[in-house]
This record gives sequence, C-alpha cells and structure tokens, in this order.
Amino acid sequence: MPDVILPALDEAAAIGWVLERMPSSDTTAELAERAGAIVVVEPVRGFGAACWAGLQRATSDIVCFMDCDASLDPVALPLLVSFVERGDADLVIGERIARRGTWPAHARLANRVLAAEVRRRARVPLGDLGPMRAARREVLLGLGLRDRRSGWPLEMVLRAAQAGLKIQGVPVAYHERAGRSKVTGTVRGTARAVKDMGRLLRDDTSSFW
Repeated sequence: MPDVILPALDEAAAIGWVLERMPSSDTTAELAERAGAIVVVEPVRGFGAACWAGLQRATSDIVCFMDCDASLDPVALPLLVSFVERGDADLVIGERIARRGTWPAHARLANRVLAAEVRRRARVPLGDLGPMRAARREVLLGLGLRDRRSGWPLEMVLRAAQAGLKIQGVPVAYHERAGRSKVTGTVRGTARAVKDMGRLLRDDTSSFW
C-alpha cells in the first residue's frame, strides 16, 4: 500500500475529512495522530520542506502527495497509483477540474501560465501542476530535489522531464478548500510562489534547449 504524504499547516478544519476518506499552530498534528496518521514534524516552514520530510520518512515503494485542505478527495489516489503500478507512468499528476469560483482567479491564471511554460520548455503535455501526485519513492529520491518552498511541485516535474521519465496527467475533481490557503489564498502568497517557480525556470533554461 502506498504511503500518502499530506503537507499540512493549520489544517484542523480539514484533516478529519481527509483522513476519513483516505483509502484503507492549531490541532492539526493532534487530530492526525488521533485518526491514526504518523505525524512528521518539520521545523522549517515551506511546502517543499514538509514534502521532503515526509518523503524521507516514507517506507512504501509508491508514495503519494496531496494537499490536506479538503480541496482534493483521497478516493482519487488509487487511480493515480494504478498508472505507476502498471508501469504506464513514472510520475502521475492529478490535473484539477474545478467548478467556477472554487479556484481564485489569480491562482488559476498563474498555474495556467506555468503549465504552458513547462509544456513549451520540457515538452510535457500537462495542463496543471497540481499537488496530488504519485510516484515510486526511489524515483523521487533519485531526482535530487532541492527546493524547500513553493517551487517543489514545479521542480519535481522539471527534474522528471530531464531524467526522461514518463509523466502522466489524470483529471481529478477540485473542491473549495477548508480555510484560507497560505499560498493561493492571497495575491501576495501566489506572487511568492510564482517567484520561486520563476527562479527554477531561469535556473533550468539550458537543460531544455
């Protein structure tokens, strides 16, 4: 059974719903432990830092990632995992399908621009750089991911493309999240994420030409 990594900060409003639907500086950690999850404490703040800490702790052959804010439903994870198990893909990304008003316009636009840039540079046919993902643990460790902030999702795709891995996008439903996002919830947070990802694109320019 795959390990599922849920990077979480102040997600007490969503953690119960997420864990109940899992196949097989608030109370997030306490609620997660109470529900049977293993809590990995990462003192360094940052999306990438949380994901990296979880990846280091994981022991299963296949590892999944998804946001812990109730915007993504864990029941979609087996579909992503099935592509990896069959060998149809090395990295599977859930491409978010959202109803109008669910996704802030500034975040939707930023994601669209970044996805288009990835398609152009890396020739990877992705329409979204979504946080729900599945891949083999050793494959991810072998990518040498270094970003510990908002650039982690983009770096994973770029490194996978450079390594010649098969990347597959799979449509998944995207719901209104519980609480306010630390990234897409504000224009400032989105701008910070775009800055992190823009830096990665500049650093990797020579790798795709």
